[in-house]
Amino acid sequence: MPDPAQQIRFCTSRDGTRIAYATCGMGPPLLWIGHWARHLEFDWESPVWRPWLLRLTRRHSVVRYDWRGCGLSDREEVNFSLERHVEDLAAVVDAAGLNRFVLFASGGGAVVSMAFTVRHPGKVNQLVLYGSQTRGRLARGSTPDRLKEANAHLDIHRGVIELGWGNDASPYGQLFTMLHMPDASLERARSFNKLVCLTTSPNNATALLRAFFEADVLDIVSQVRCPTLVLHARDDAIIPFDEGRLVASLIPGARFVPLESRNHILQENEPAWQQLVTELDDFLSPPRGAAVATAVSLDDLTSREREVLEIVAQGLDNYAIAARLHISEKTVRNHVSIIFSKLGVTSRAQAVALARDAGLGNKAFR
Repeated sequence: MPDPAQQIRFCTSRDGTRIAYATCGMGPPLLWIGHWARHLEFDWESPVWRPWLLRLTRRHSVVRYDWRGCGLSDREEVNFSLERHVEDLAAVVDAAGLNRFVLFASGGGAVVSMAFTVRHPGKVNQLVLYGSQTRGRLARGSTPDRLKEANAHLDIHRGVIELGWGNDASPYGQLFTMLHMPDASLERARSFNKLVCLTTSPNNATALLRAFFEADVLDIVSQVRCPTLVLHARDDAIIPFDEGRLVASLIPGARFVPLESRNHILQENEPAWQQLVTELDDFLSPPRGAAVATAVSLDDLTSREREVLEIVAQGLDNYAIAARLHISEKTVRNHVSIIFSKLGVTSRAQAVALARDAGLGNKAFR
């Protein structure tokens, strides 16, 4: 099966930084904030990220973006902080026209996603956190010894980046990948090394890591109110397992799933991968009985409304639907509003899920 075509666009964050984002796949919208060492142009070619993309785009229209300072996003004279990262996420959400969506994040992206979800409680209908934490290492340095340890970790990362950037033969270049994926194959380790170097500069990588080390959302995590799934590798060397446990304990009703792995970036050929896939499918599956209810509801739609719903189910926004059907965006909004009312749903994600259960939206997102 060919890879789903992706569309790359740009939006502007609050401080003027241009952020590159891409959409691919079909189904309800899912915004994926993964590790910063990704690149919209090369992710599909990466043996590390390709399995994640294939899995997520099977049932969702996936929106992802390059972190500021990385990939196709602006790289020069960029400031890094939790606040800036939350603003970047908000800019992508607005530009992609996402009203209600699944937010799937890991590592530093998990901290950003929790801050965003608390600030915009009506946007995120489900939250998935993999390898998450409440505070970065520097923010957790509540005692002189812990602060000393945190700075030592940052110095190690900085030294590894400065000495090994772009050099596969250097033990420093290999160490960064080994910390993230100690059980990865040689092929995947080499591929990740190359992708890291394509993603950004050593200076940006160091500044980005420092922002992650300083991030702190401990005081607001308990304000997350959407259904949440928290997964964490038991022997993760980048973010301690206890941090994932803490996140799950603070979010009301969150489900916590330990994964038996040493990899911060999970690999598809390890047993924990299938566990993650099963948990994701279970958590993100629409409620049972939805297909039966939809079959009845669709009978109430006009032919034009069914046509609009078909395209909505493919993951297109109102602007793209208007262009395809040669009608105004306002007319599309009116159709969508009526469709929501007839289907008895309150969000685009719910409408897409019901439509796909009824067999609509099977054409690939374009």
